[in-house]
Amino acid sequence: MEQQPKRRRRPALSCIQCRRRKIKCDRTDPCKHCVTAQHHCTYDAYGVRPLPAQQQRRGRQSLQALAATASQSDSPDPLFPNLQSAVPASAEAGDGVSVAQVGTENGNVVDVARTDDTRPLRSSRGDDPYLRDLIERVESLEKASYQFSGQVDPGSANHVLDSGLQRSHIVLNKTRILSSSHWKTTTRELQPVLECYRQAVDPESRALIENTEVRGLVTEMADLLHAGKNIAKRIKLTRPSGSLANPDFGLVNPTREVADQMTALYFSSFESSHRILHVPSFWAEYNRYWSMPESVSTPVRLKVLLVVAIGSSLHADRNPDAELRILVHQWIHAAQTWLSGPLKKDRLDLHGLQIYCLTILARQIFSIGGDLVWMSIGSLVHRAMQIGLHRDPKYLPPMSVLQAELRRRLWATILEMGAQASLDAAMPPRISTDEFDTEPPSNVNDDELGETTKPPRSRPRSIYTSTSMQLQLLDTFPTRLKILKLLYGLHSEISYLEVLKMTLDILDACRTSDKFLRDNQEHGVTMFHRNLMDFLVRRFLLVLHCHFAVRGRTNPLFHYSIKVSIDAAMAVVYPAPDEKFSRLFTLGGGMFREGFRCAGSILSYELLAQTEVACRDGPLHRNLHNTEFLRKALEYMMEFSSEKIREGETNIKSPSK
Repeated sequence: MEQQPKRRRRPALSCIQCRRRKIKCDRTDPCKHCVTAQHHCTYDAYGVRPLPAQQQRRGRQSLQALAATASQSDSPDPLFPNLQSAVPASAEAGDGVSVAQVGTENGNVVDVARTDDTRPLRSSRGDDPYLRDLIERVESLEKASYQFSGQVDPGSANHVLDSGLQRSHIVLNKTRILSSSHWKTTTRELQPVLECYRQAVDPESRALIENTEVRGLVTEMADLLHAGKNIAKRIKLTRPSGSLANPDFGLVNPTREVADQMTALYFSSFESSHRILHVPSFWAEYNRYWSMPESVSTPVRLKVLLVVAIGSSLHADRNPDAELRILVHQWIHAAQTWLSGPLKKDRLDLHGLQIYCLTILARQIFSIGGDLVWMSIGSLVHRAMQIGLHRDPKYLPPMSVLQAELRRRLWATILEMGAQASLDAAMPPRISTDEFDTEPPSNVNDDELGETTKPPRSRPRSIYTSTSMQLQLLDTFPTRLKILKLLYGLHSEISYLEVLKMTLDILDACRTSDKFLRDNQEHGVTMFHRNLMDFLVRRFLLVLHCHFAVRGRTNPLFHYSIKVSIDAAMAVVYPAPDEKFSRLFTLGGGMFREGFRCAGSILSYELLAQTEVACRDGPLHRNLHNTEFLRKALEYMMEFSSEKIREGETNIKSPSK
């Protein structure tokens, strides 16, 4: 006869979700943790007793039955078939969403929702009844499984990875700290690479290498590092010191012909995704600048020169005029000096914010303190909030439609820049959704905005306008902000089920955006726009799945994260062919360099892991197709890195001598 479980001596006042996650509940309805995690907050009545062991077994059998009914057909991945075979996927015919049976833990089959890149396009996850029903069934069965067993199953799909404080081991990189979510802190996974680098920079370590061939290769690597560092030092000597006393110093004009070309390049590329300027208003200032240069103010001069500088990064000439490159660096330093000066009225207005956004974008493109942008974003957010951009214009005194839309567009651009900077620095975001109520910009073209107070009719989102790309980025901002808070919050807890849901949101957004842009090429949409939009959103998956992918080597529950990480890394390394986008990544620093490096670290670790498995298990389990593909990807990255050095990259590691 089975022993009856004991009744609780005191009532359970916390909600079911908080009790299952073993965190403190504030006992409100719904509680704060459930609102943050978007869970259904429920409370048990006092005296509810656990079910007998026979019904617990029925619950486990029902969970296994769900996986068995979902597994009906395989959908092999064309790029990494063996990785896909490790995660057998299934779905209804014609539907791109499936359930991957990724493992068992304590007798319980665990199912993980996954997507395939060949799935039909869907506007959003909420419009997919199959997926919505699937996630609800997984959540309800997990909840039932918890109630049956009375404890959290460590292998469940809703398993908490770690709290923020538990995984916040710190790495000191020169004068800055890097959290555990930063790709540079994966020292254990990339230990062979770091050991090789240590031997290259340390002559005594090189002397201890017994293999003559290996010692010769390491010595050659050390010589290349020395040569690269010497080139970087010579390049830095040609750049301004950054301590300009007069902000007008260095504001030497280019020729009008060059300025016209570079300005056109800027508006055909970056302005579509980062709405900073009102195009008709800028062209009026631009023409006045060239017709009467002595009468224009310093903010107008800086704005014009920064636009010219950013546009010059995409010029078709692979060997640009060295004099123009020197001028570009002077303009960016002059703008930063002007922004850092005493606050005056011309700095604390929309013109000042436009110059700030252009300066941050230019710093990342030309590697001028691009890795320190996160600190500058804090000041930018504070300035924007000081003049009320975090409040929607309808709550402010009456203003023209042009001013209201400029404020909404600038705020959306600041949010986007802040999210990207937080991801690169592995630091918490500087803004939260409960700190602003600014509405998204209207879906209208710039020529429809004027000084009138009657707002234009916003077009449907299915119609392309000059604001469409910014609106698409803004749609994914809540998901990406949630990713940043989960990764870099000290008291955050990462649930794998939440990770999968956010992954679906990101992948759906990438497919929706790419199809929309592909269908509107007649409106001036280019491959540069499609690549840039995909990069800005998809790169969040690299960091989101980093730790789960490492654990997937030993726990099949997280094997899907390996596939997501490699797919995202390959998308960053091999974007659709486009000369301008390739030029941007060759020259760019900041988020462009960090995204490329993060993808490289993931592919490097995957190649090391597969090589280690082949050495351990012998040729029987060797995966030659995947290994060769990864090897070619890393060889391409080496060539690309060499091209970056030729373009003036100065961030080169070498022994300090």
